[in-house]
Amino acid sequence: MSQLSQLMQNLAVTSNLPLYQQLQRALREAIDQGVLGPAEALPAERQLATELGISRITVRKAIDGLVEEGLLVRRAGSGNFINRRFEKNFAKLTSFSEDMRSRGRTPRSVWLKRSEGLVTPDEALRLRLSPGAAVYRFNRIRFADDIPMCVEYATIAASALPSLEAVDASMYEALEAAGNRPVRALQRLSALLLNAEQARLLQTKEGDAGLCVERLGFLRDGCAVEFCRSFFRGDMYDFVAELNAA
Repeated sequence: MSQLSQLMQNLAVTSNLPLYQQLQRALREAIDQGVLGPAEALPAERQLATELGISRITVRKAIDGLVEEGLLVRRAGSGNFINRRFEKNFAKLTSFSEDMRSRGRTPRSVWLKRSEGLVTPDEALRLRLSPGAAVYRFNRIRFADDIPMCVEYATIAASALPSLEAVDASMYEALEAAGNRPVRALQRLSALLLNAEQARLLQTKEGDAGLCVERLGFLRDGCAVEFCRSFFRGDMYDFVAELNAA
């Protein structure tokens, strides 16, 4: 943990942040730099407080915040661990980029294909478009920092965007700029085994566990505007939903 102590010292020299936020930043950097590895346990809060010369209350506040972000996971009776998995709230309609930024990660994409064409029978059925309607298709690999998280195949009604080139880093940002961001969606989650092509793109192994998520996004007037099928790494992503009694 000497490297973590050094990170804390470096931050403290110039930082005006509260101590707990400095510790959070130091822990994030330690994880990014490999000082703390995936699934590794943090030292006990008392040990961290003693080593870093700060109070246990400060340590607890910093860790609580990182647990809420999903960067750490707290296991009763065992301690706090680095969480190499990402959680997606299935009840919130947010983009991949928004999800990653909210967790302190840097989202990026590698484009596989961007094209304009006529709607297929399957797309017409899902998007409720007439035969011959124009659509844009966006196929890409989505990354969190440098980790490939999913392969995404999206079809957007051409009427929702000014052009194919309107989509840069975030498709939802482009749709929002055009006044056509979905306000609700139907999502379907299913388990699968990654095939050879999916495994190659996601830098994993053929036959590894994966998750397929299909999303159909709607505008306020009820018109379907987006159909997206994404294949996620099963070892990196969890989907969670909050359930309430009727």
